[in-house]
Amino acid sequence: MERWQPTISPLERKLKGSRKIAGAPPLILCVSFLLLIIVGACLLKLPIATHESISWVHSVFTSTSAVTVTGLVVVDTGTTFTTFGLIVIVLLIQLGGLGLMTLAIVTLIALGGKISFLQSTVAREAFNQTDASTLVSTAKAVLIFSLSIELAGMLILFISWTESMGWQTSLFHSFFYTVSAFNNAGFALSADSLTPYVADPVTNVTIIGLVTIGGLGFSVWIDLVKRRRWAKLALYSKMMILGTVILNAVAVIAIYSIEYNNPNTLAPLSELGKWLASGFQAVTTRTAGFNTLVINQLEDATTALMLALMFIGGGSMSTAGGIKVVTFMVLILATYDYLKRDGALHLFGREISKNTVNKALALTVISVSVTWLAIFGLLLSESAALLDVVFESVSALSTVGLSRGLTASLSDLGEFIIIALMFIGRIGPLTLTYFLATPRTKKLRYPDAKIAIG
Repeated sequence: MERWQPTISPLERKLKGSRKIAGAPPLILCVSFLLLIIVGACLLKLPIATHESISWVHSVFTSTSAVTVTGLVVVDTGTTFTTFGLIVIVLLIQLGGLGLMTLAIVTLIALGGKISFLQSTVAREAFNQTDASTLVSTAKAVLIFSLSIELAGMLILFISWTESMGWQTSLFHSFFYTVSAFNNAGFALSADSLTPYVADPVTNVTIIGLVTIGGLGFSVWIDLVKRRRWAKLALYSKMMILGTVILNAVAVIAIYSIEYNNPNTLAPLSELGKWLASGFQAVTTRTAGFNTLVINQLEDATTALMLALMFIGGGSMSTAGGIKVVTFMVLILATYDYLKRDGALHLFGREISKNTVNKALALTVISVSVTWLAIFGLLLSESAALLDVVFESVSALSTVGLSRGLTASLSDLGEFIIIALMFIGRIGPLTLTYFLATPRTKKLRYPDAKIAIG
């Protein structure tokens, strides 16, 4: 089978080494998501999209939340939007979750088109890939894998919900929630999210499975399918799987222990219900945004834990947000390695480069800085408690979608701040920084200087 190679025009070949290409991929990704948000907002503003007219600010907010697969809402999704509006939201979630580049590449291939150098550069940026020759197979695999998982999840929920809802309502609800869960969006058709299913094993396990598969990252699943053995997996896959298992296990036990006697959360539930609710909230908090427990009734210690989980998020090349699990692990390992004064960062027989550590550090610092600025702005624009503002900001930047009740009461300025956070969180703080600060090649180096730290 002939391997695909990107076509390079003479003009593109001249630009390949220039500074313009360095800034082009992030710019095109930003513009693509922005255009999708604008189109979505216009569709949601149509009279056939809502039962009662909503403001342009609300339509832009809803469109941004859907495209960035966040799930924060300023109006109740199920009662405000018509079937047409809900379908628009689902399509925006699917496009934003799977990524514009996946669908664009597959469409080009289906039409017999060729991918230019610039297009392949943008796609590699979106997929976090370094080898252009694997882009086509990666795009196809992501699309087929995603649709297959969504179909399976939809069938399970449809069968489970048909008796209580009727087949027509069950069909649409299972379709909506499957797409929302797999893409880690957290959009729900009722104001209380999935709290009525807090002790339902089928719903809990299915949603947890969809969220985990979508949040683990497509590259990990591709690696698992190709290599099938732990010893042969790439370092990133091993770190992602190990990190996810540890984070989920710690979160489940912590939530179960803290909330066990809370009369507003776990106390009224059976033992099975307690573990299901703890497991559900531990997994979905990291990026999905669904809840089976009332968020503003949780203990403060649980809220603090959820803030950390939201900030960490899921995996790269996935539907998840946050700084990503592997980024968090690299920072922890680098800190531990420095304290040991080892000089080199090793894991599973591989050495993690200093550039990777610097990238992880830069991403984290940018994320913290953006979050702090948003918190500061919201405290000026809103009359809300500090904890509610912090929770809302972290949830928005990490594209989680959980809220302690602040979203619906935001001012117009507050909504725009959250919109900006969701957008930055989806395209990636580091990608945005690459766009804002075009890299330059330094031809002059200076002597090292020792500076006191701490």
